[in-house]
Amino acid sequence: MISILMAAYNCEKYIAEQIESILAQTEKNIKLYIYDDKSTDSTFQIITAYANKHPDKIEASQNKENTGGAKHNFMKMMISHKDDYIMLSDHDDIWLPEKIQKSLEKIKEIEQEYGTQTPALVHTNLKVVDEDLREISPSYEGMTNRDYEKKALKNMITMNNAAGCTTIYNRALADLITTEPEYMVIHDWWLALMAAAFGKISVIHEPTILYRQHGGNDIGAKKVLSPGYIRYCLTHLDEISKKIADSYKQAGSFLKQFNETLTEDQREMLKAYASIPGLPRIRRMATIVKHKTYLHGLSRKAVLFMLFLKEKRITSSIPSPFSDP
Repeated sequence: MISILMAAYNCEKYIAEQIESILAQTEKNIKLYIYDDKSTDSTFQIITAYANKHPDKIEASQNKENTGGAKHNFMKMMISHKDDYIMLSDHDDIWLPEKIQKSLEKIKEIEQEYGTQTPALVHTNLKVVDEDLREISPSYEGMTNRDYEKKALKNMITMNNAAGCTTIYNRALADLITTEPEYMVIHDWWLALMAAAFGKISVIHEPTILYRQHGGNDIGAKKVLSPGYIRYCLTHLDEISKKIADSYKQAGSFLKQFNETLTEDQREMLKAYASIPGLPRIRRMATIVKHKTYLHGLSRKAVLFMLFLKEKRITSSIPSPFSDP
């Protein structure tokens, strides 16, 4: 059985389309669990109606209190739900008909090669569309200048390639999710870190969802190779600096939670990366070069270099536990 976990909040405009796209999948051995995070619109009424109409396929519930964000709502579900396979769903996208089938086939290939006891995760590409499903880009991977084949922990620690709305993961990986981390940037990034550290990640470069961009998106797609992206970075250096610094904090949190099960090399790399905010400029650069924890793509590397030139220390509202005193 495949459990699909959908975090929902104030999405009355789009959620019915997403539910319909899941019900229309070629793979039918599924159960959709929708947690509404105390929406103030009609979202809960919509999902309840679907659950009543399809009780064998959909289960809807509402949190007693708002969790404070989608990442907390998702993590709550990920801790509670264990199944042979788990998929994550945003509330405003459209799944293409063979998304589940293709993802399932791919993850079974990993299990056939490495065994079902190996934590496994598969993620796919996305087609970026606007609010009315008009195509913006045929490939999120290309649009955002990512290299999905960079799957090692040293790659994943700097930025997340595995968009949660495209992922499927197995029971072995699900069993590692027992508590919400002390700190995480976002739930799917944390999931990818676990898969990179303890298991296997595989990629489908073909888009399997329509990734809708609209004013309510928490996270959107930016054309990284465009001149506009460089202009954006130059005028938002403080914001970008904080986001990069938050990845250092997340690395420290990951090291703290899994210290006993990580390899010695992984521990060394994570501690070095988490220590970067407190290091002088030259030591920051030397640490990144030594452990090869580069940001993906020339544009991002250029932005990081600009930040190094601009600051004596990386500015963050969240201090690293491994910073120098």
